Amino acid sequence: MRIHPRNFLITVFFLALCLLAILILLQNNMVRAKDAKEYVGERATVCGFVTDTYYSSQSNGSPTFLNFVYPYPKHAFTAVIWERDREGFSEAPEDFYLNKDVCVTGLITVFNGIPQITVKGPEQIAIQ
Repeated sequence: MRIHPRNFLITVFFLALCLLAILILLQNNMVRAKDAKEYVGERATVCGFVTDTYYSSQSNGSPTFLNFVYPYPKHAFTAVIWERDREGFSEAPEDFYLNKDVCVTGLITVFNGIPQITVKGPEQIAIQ
C-alpha cells in the first residue's frame, strides 16, 4: 500500500493541530467552579454559572463579587474585581455577568475558605 505524500502531509498537519489543542487545554487547567478548591495555588481557568453578584461600593477597595454555583454565602467560587480594575469593563460587571455561564482565568487563592480569582481586566473573563 502506497501513501500519497500529499495525504501524508495533511494527516501529519491534522495530528499536529490536535496535539497543539490538547497542550493548550492542559496548560490552561480548565476547572469547574465547584472543584476550584482542589486547585488553590494554581493558575487555571474556572468555569461555571454566576448565580449571585454584589458591588460593595462602600467597603474598603470597593470590590465586586461574582459568585458561582450557589448564591452567597453558599457559593463555591468567587471572582473578585477591585474598584481600581472596574474601569477596564465597558459595563458594570455585577450586571453584565449575572446569570451567565462564565470562565475566569487567573491564580486561584482562598479567602474565608472560598476559592477565588482576582480579576484585573475583562480579558480574564469569557462568557461561554
